Amino acid sequence: MTDPTLDADFQSRARALSSPVRFRILRACLHESRTNKEIAEILDMNPATTLHHVRTLVASGFLEAEEARTGKRGAREIPYRSTGATWGKHVPHVSNVLIETFVQEVEPLSHEEMDVWRLGVKLNDAERQEMMSRVREVFEDYANREPSPDGTATSVFLAHYADRS
Repeated sequence: MTDPTLDADFQSRARALSSPVRFRILRACLHESRTNKEIAEILDMNPATTLHHVRTLVASGFLEAEEARTGKRGAREIPYRSTGATWGKHVPHVSNVLIETFVQEVEPLSHEEMDVWRLGVKLNDAERQEMMSRVREVFEDYANREPSPDGTATSVFLAHYADRS
């Protein structure tokens, strides 16, 4: 049987997800189409830098270019939208990138803007599998819902790991 991680398409997609900036771009374009200029403003980055990341995400199928439009000053603008293709995909070695992305996203927030929980439990394998299955069910339920037109974009970060203390 062939190792799927040796597949060129898989490796290309894994490389595309090797940057916190790219995850932040996907989040910025999840519920609303945005141009490269808008993405650069949101991330407080140079548009040339974000364009490199945008093109990588488009080439790997994580971001989709929509029909070009005319901007406020008459320039041609291309809006981009996240395809949602990262949800439910296993990509090895992405944990540290996700943690770094999370840290970058919450850095400018005040304590009042976050609801942070930490839980320590001692479970056997069956209990641990049940807990993670139930958590995944809740995440899947909300991930598969249509965005509420009057809703506020929100993010949840969950890390499950063995406590070595």
